Amino acid sequence: MKKMDKKWVILCSTAIAAVYTAGFVTTESQANINQPNQHVENRFQTNSSTLNNSNVQTNSLYKDGTFTGTGMNRRGSIEVQVTINNDQITDVEISDFAMHYSESDVVGLPDEVLQNQSSQVQNVSGATYSTEAFQDAIQDALDQAQNAEG
Repeated sequence: MKKMDKKWVILCSTAIAAVYTAGFVTTESQANINQPNQHVENRFQTNSSTLNNSNVQTNSLYKDGTFTGTGMNRRGSIEVQVTINNDQITDVEISDFAMHYSESDVVGLPDEVLQNQSSQVQNVSGATYSTEAFQDAIQDALDQAQNAEG
């Protein structure tokens, strides 16, 4: 009977480790896939802005207006309103916060977007999922605001 118990313990432990590893690899792979795209896109936007500033008469990178973006992950969702005027982010508001954690964890991120003029913000320790969903929501709004000509 004891040999059977040990086999079950080993089998269950192995199964738990396999499930954990599969989840980690999937999450890590998805994070690595998403990261380079954000950096490439931001470099493209920076280069486009630089090119636009060097011309006498240019097309703007973004349309003026207020754009709604949504970011979500397994911990919930965030909706933001991003206002753009003359290719500058002039206002950012969190319009809906439905994350597992408290909104107070990310209350400073809209100011950081205004300062950086980008969706890229510093990760808030203890609120990584909320920070990532916020960044995705800002990028979603910026993607909607992007001029087709820009």
